Amino acid sequence: MADAIEVITLVLELIWTLIRVHFENIRCIYRVFVPNEPKDIRGEITIITGAGHGMGREMALRFGKLGAVVVCVDINPKGNEETVKIIKDNGGKAHRYECDVTDRAAVFNLAEKVKKEVGEVSILVNNAGIMPSQPILQWTEPKIKSTIDVNLTANLWMIQAFLPSMKERNHGHIVAMSSMAGLIGFKNLVPYCGTKFAVRGVMQALENELYEESNGKSKIKFTTICPYMVNTGLCKNPRIRFKDQMKMVEPGDAADQIIDAMRRDINEVTVPSNLHYSTRFFGYLIAPSAARIMNSFVDAGVEAHD
Repeated sequence: MADAIEVITLVLELIWTLIRVHFENIRCIYRVFVPNEPKDIRGEITIITGAGHGMGREMALRFGKLGAVVVCVDINPKGNEETVKIIKDNGGKAHRYECDVTDRAAVFNLAEKVKKEVGEVSILVNNAGIMPSQPILQWTEPKIKSTIDVNLTANLWMIQAFLPSMKERNHGHIVAMSSMAGLIGFKNLVPYCGTKFAVRGVMQALENELYEESNGKSKIKFTTICPYMVNTGLCKNPRIRFKDQMKMVEPGDAADQIIDAMRRDINEVTVPSNLHYSTRFFGYLIAPSAARIMNSFVDAGVEAHD
């Protein structure tokens, strides 16, 4: 009798699980066509790494215009100061901190200073990154280590430093910069691709961890960004066969799409957004050998450079 009850209970639990899965799939499909309204971020303390140039600067300027209190972090004092000045000149609120985000102790000191001098961070944008490009056998040990440290390890230090206060308040949003190279492997970018695939894994695992810890009640949001080649100078030697259809994205356009995705609580987005489904088709629905043939036809990538 006990065994029969256990089987019935298990069957009912399975049915209820399938109903919930089906409902969630429908809800997600609906949100593709009818996305959430952009949330108000006025007064939210937003910290951005790599804010002294490129997309980091463009995002910082837009957060400032939207009324967020922007904490600009960069290892380059000059560029960082320029970003803060532009935000303030446009009537926004901004603070600058110079920090090597690959140094865990420095990151935790940064977190203490920001908490004391500005307040509790509620939006974390892990943007800092580097992009060396060479065949794998030409990557030196220092270059591999620095790529891993900046693109991946720094994300973990920032999460460890700023997540606790988000969890205490059950409020926050973490944005991470992956890449199209975190969805598809590219020649000359083997270690770089590894870090960007890893960023997506970190974000997915962290979201799942908080979901399980809170029994589904966590209100901390996550957005992973996978940009195509952006014209910031990071991609120094791009190779693009179909230049009209696959031209490089301007930093301002990329920043607009990133912040819009974050404000709508979109979990993962490509920049431009029309690459989202094509990359999944090539990555998951056709064989890897077939995907390589298609990638050879498209012929978009990065040539080696120092």
